Amino acid sequence: MKKILFIWMCLIPLLMAGQNFKSVYDSEDVTECTSVTVGKDASADGSVMTSHADDSRRTRTNITVIPAQDHPKGAMKTLYRRVVAPDEKGRMPHYRMVETGQIPEVEHTFQYFNTAYPCMNEKQLAIGESTFGGRPECRADTGLIDCGALCMLMLERCSTARQAIRTAGELLERYGWNDGGECLTIADKNEVWHLEIVGPGKKKTGAVWVAQRVPDGHVSVNANASRIEEIDLKNKDFFMASSNIFSVAEANGWYDPKKEIFRFAYVYAPSTRTSLLCRRREWRVFNLLAPSLGLNPNSEHYPFSVKPDSLIKKEDMVRVFKDYYAGTEFDLRNTLTVANDSGRIVVSPLASPFMKPDELKLYKIRNERAIAVYYTIYATILQCRSWMPDEAGGLCWFALDNVASSVYVPFYGSVRDLPVTYRTDGRETGFSREAAWWAFNRLGTLAAKRWGEMHVVVDSVWMPMQAELFGKQKEIEDEALTLLKQNKRAEAIDFLTKYSNDCGNRAVEIAWKTGDYIWTTFDGLW
Repeated sequence: MKKILFIWMCLIPLLMAGQNFKSVYDSEDVTECTSVTVGKDASADGSVMTSHADDSRRTRTNITVIPAQDHPKGAMKTLYRRVVAPDEKGRMPHYRMVETGQIPEVEHTFQYFNTAYPCMNEKQLAIGESTFGGRPECRADTGLIDCGALCMLMLERCSTARQAIRTAGELLERYGWNDGGECLTIADKNEVWHLEIVGPGKKKTGAVWVAQRVPDGHVSVNANASRIEEIDLKNKDFFMASSNIFSVAEANGWYDPKKEIFRFAYVYAPSTRTSLLCRRREWRVFNLLAPSLGLNPNSEHYPFSVKPDSLIKKEDMVRVFKDYYAGTEFDLRNTLTVANDSGRIVVSPLASPFMKPDELKLYKIRNERAIAVYYTIYATILQCRSWMPDEAGGLCWFALDNVASSVYVPFYGSVRDLPVTYRTDGRETGFSREAAWWAFNRLGTLAAKRWGEMHVVVDSVWMPMQAELFGKQKEIEDEALTLLKQNKRAEAIDFLTKYSNDCGNRAVEIAWKTGDYIWTTFDGLW
């Protein structure tokens, strides 16, 4: 009888996985995307870093290189915004692009990586993203620029974080924001800033925004909640804001300067500060990188940034984005236990940290939202390095699907092209071996079904490869730097392009083979 019960407990999550239950993450309180930022004096090698786990479930799955371009005088640029598309072909929910209007083009635009949220350009300007929504009254609907378009415009036109923020402010004031509340984490070779934006309200053009710089020796995080509170606009080295930041709040009755201190998060996005799905991730990032602070996991307030206990390495960033509260009271593996023949309670192989919401409800499990989630589309760790030429200094570490079951591969910001499988959008193809995303999504989906056993296989594959890629970075960059010193720029870029492509192609091949191994080795479930 116990064995029968165990089998049913194993099968039910699989049977339910294909049902069309409404996800808790489909509610208004969406928790999509985490970004961690690192100042240059907080990193082990002096890099400025930003990052992004794109957990939207609806965005495109590919990455492409948009080359630098020159534009004739009078040229115009067409802008688009994303709207949720009906799923005519029965595929995953996705966005479609709708034209919003045109703005004047600039004379020259920089090369950049075009992801769902464009992430890095050839000048080592890098951007992470995290949605926080904000007050519904702020939602703008007449502007031309949404979050993805703003990332693109900043990367095309700017080379520093401060220039990007000023450019964003000018563009939004003139052409208007058309999106919900967003945080963009913007890094360059010397510093990193958090830029938080909301709209001015329906039928109004413009935006309300504030930016705060992360101290060079600190780390910070955005996890779908507004994080900027008190601001000091006299301190121009650490704060910037739109000219209407106070007036819009006062006009709507959200802030009375005679009675209270202005705190952006509580004025423009108060509900985000009460969401444990957001705050718990803020705590976890600081808990992993600065455990000596002993922060309370249930607090409503955390510092905007903290000094880490030790200098942050790339390995630390990977550890953060693979995290699901392991070893804490919120460990998402502590969800399903069974009694074996001796009557002893043991953790089931199905005690996955990546159960879907309907499975969580089935077992009456407390709703938590870890940093690593099954619905991640892609993730980036972006390095910007002042002591290196741009051709080799800007580096996008790129992972597809759930980071816990994936690997970050190096794509240098100067590369001419990327592997065809990474350029292919898996949403357009449907399941296909032509799209890299499906290799990692299939592997992650399979591994999540019996995480207790299968993650051992996944880790045995990716952990050595990740260590190898990190370990080989200096050798590759030394070779590129040698070519650059010899004025062989084209050869250096070709060299980095080939290396980036080789790494991507190898990772995809391993993902397919590991998925095949799991599918054909673990019996009793399929």
